[in-house]
Amino acid sequence: MTTLSQRPVVLLVAVARPWFWPVSWVPAYLGTVLAGHAWLPARADTGRALVALLVLGPLIWGAVLAQNDLNDLPSDRENPRKATAPLVTGAVSAGRLRRWYYGTALAAVGAALVVGTLFVLGVAGVLLLGWAYSVPPLRLKARPGWDVAVNALVVGLVSPAAGWSITRDPWQFPWQFGLIGVLFAAALYVPTTVTDLTADTIAADTTFAVRFGARLAYRLGLVLWGAALVFSLLCAAVDVLVPRSTLIPQLVMAPVLFGAYAVLTRRPTIARLAVVSVLFGIPTAGFALAYVSL
Repeated sequence: MTTLSQRPVVLLVAVARPWFWPVSWVPAYLGTVLAGHAWLPARADTGRALVALLVLGPLIWGAVLAQNDLNDLPSDRENPRKATAPLVTGAVSAGRLRRWYYGTALAAVGAALVVGTLFVLGVAGVLLLGWAYSVPPLRLKARPGWDVAVNALVVGLVSPAAGWSITRDPWQFPWQFGLIGVLFAAALYVPTTVTDLTADTIAADTTFAVRFGARLAYRLGLVLWGAALVFSLLCAAVDVLVPRSTLIPQLVMAPVLFGAYAVLTRRPTIARLAVVSVLFGIPTAGFALAYVSL
């Protein structure tokens, strides 16, 4: 008798890891807010926005993470965080997971057609980057620097640009927002290479932390985080993209965010990084509120 936890839909959701979906949803939503100067897209764009939500959540993550699991099995077996992963436990076979990958990837591209041609190209690009990140011989995950760059670009630039493209042309996307997003995303990703340092070392995956060590990864994260905060302050000071009305609140919040990052990422865990992300959400919400009110 098949238990609830062994049902195909439940296993597929476990592979797709719903807790990752907001990582692309939030920046995509901010991109939509930027494009429309409104909390919600126009009624005519609502249907396409909902489809984009489906694509950027379960479909993209389902495909990318299935591909990742197939190629990360040696390190996942050594990683306590992955002890309950369906492929590690044997609840899902490699062949079945591979079929799921092709199915969700095709579904992502097909659904993206509803949003628009350029959105399809973006989805295809993310799937291609996901392949390059996980699959030999490229396997950018095991190439120090590339592992950080791929994740920072997808989360910090591609996701908000995808949200923007629902209602406006992608080439009109403000580069300043993309740079801020890439810096913050890179700063949040670098510590994750430290959390998996032991497992990646055993599996011979040369991530940034494996190659350069936890101390340098920590210092790079501080530099990236600080650079993002400073650039955001500069944008507010000159009233470009970031409303000048946020300058004083940012001056108050920036030291708090920098200090919290410095403390919580010294010995990073997923829970501590989640706290950093929640704290970061406070000024992000303030920015959106000020921007919509312009």
